[in-house]
Amino acid sequence: MSIGILGCTGRMGQVILTHLVQHHRSLIAGGSGSPNSACAGQDLGRLVGADLLGLTVDTDPARVMARASVVIDCSSPAATAHHAALAVRHGTALVVATTGLNAQQQQAVFDAARSVPVIYTPNLSPGVSVLIALTRQVAATLGPDYDIEIVEMHHRHKVDAPSGTALGLGEAAAAGRGQPLDTLKETVRDGHTGPRNSGSIGFATLRGGDVAGDHTVIFASDGERLELSHKASSRALFAHGAIRAAHWCRDRPPGLYSMLDVLGLA
Repeated sequence: MSIGILGCTGRMGQVILTHLVQHHRSLIAGGSGSPNSACAGQDLGRLVGADLLGLTVDTDPARVMARASVVIDCSSPAATAHHAALAVRHGTALVVATTGLNAQQQQAVFDAARSVPVIYTPNLSPGVSVLIALTRQVAATLGPDYDIEIVEMHHRHKVDAPSGTALGLGEAAAAGRGQPLDTLKETVRDGHTGPRNSGSIGFATLRGGDVAGDHTVIFASDGERLELSHKASSRALFAHGAIRAAHWCRDRPPGLYSMLDVLGLA
């Protein structure tokens, strides 16, 4: 098995690459980055402060695809859509670690899953996957008498809001109630909003510091409140999850999978 990292020069890409260098060096097939990156052509080992690997940051993701049995994509939404088509062309399994995809970009990932195994998940953390499963179960059990609010906080550099994980939790809560999230979601409250809409799922977004990712799902009713929380103290756990997902999906038939499948929770 060999693993390629698409978007290896970014924050998450370097975390995954560091984990591979430290624990799975022999599995590294290569890594790609933007042609405009100052790291283009740099040795992958040197990129993360390790010994030279003899592999450099490639500006052509297709070359990485050709050498890898699985690629982990942590680039950007637009690049991920392009990489999904490349995965089909090269018959390469794909683990999507990019969030913030729009409907068209998500469709490109879904289309690729008809030809190759694709893991597309709100969050690669095993703990978050358990939280998603619990959120669906609790939403179904408690029913509409409990208001649902989802609070998330990330570092100051995160560019999408609410986070992909928060939206995934919202999808799970909505599914537990047998409704699509789009009909229940409230992401903006400002000014004189009036009473809370019955049955809605609210989102609150916080940004600051170097927070790797905090998520809380609140079920509030008259007289009690139940809170389910996950707090990530290090991005290394996402790297571990991504590599675990890569191992799991390499010999799977074409299809769209998630971390719930990897953990046996689907």
